[in-house]
Amino acid sequence: METFIEHQATIWIIFGFLLLAIEAIAFGFGSGLLLFGSLGAIVTGALLWFSFIPNSFVAAVACFAIATAAITGLLWNPLKRMQSGADLGNDRSSDLIGHTFTLASDINATTTGTQKFSGINWRVEPGQNLTMQTIPAGTRVRVSAVSVGVFYVEPDM
Repeated sequence: METFIEHQATIWIIFGFLLLAIEAIAFGFGSGLLLFGSLGAIVTGALLWFSFIPNSFVAAVACFAIATAAITGLLWNPLKRMQSGADLGNDRSSDLIGHTFTLASDINATTTGTQKFSGINWRVEPGQNLTMQTIPAGTRVRVSAVSVGVFYVEPDM
């Protein structure tokens, strides 16, 4: 145990880089949980290394928790904006454009339908340029645009 306390700063830094490697390799920086924890561990190790906090396990764990929470609070919104990108609205460049299927229920400007595709239940709405009031159930439709979780469709003619 004495060796752990003597080399605690190094252990925290190694732990932080190990978490960072796992986040990068296993999750491709998609989860964020290990990213924030890894940065918190690296900050804790650095603070221990330069003797800004006492070299005790309790102080290190408290510093790790506070540093991780602070880093999460600082980086959450900027990373969320970077991950979601600009507001795509009706994305017309998706590979899903042109996908066809048969409507299971009537849809119009106020009533949406659903379509299961690739394990996801997508909301189905009429396309923005559609002049029809209602697209009846049983109509073969084509995806003309997509948004997050939404297919915008037009009758497939």
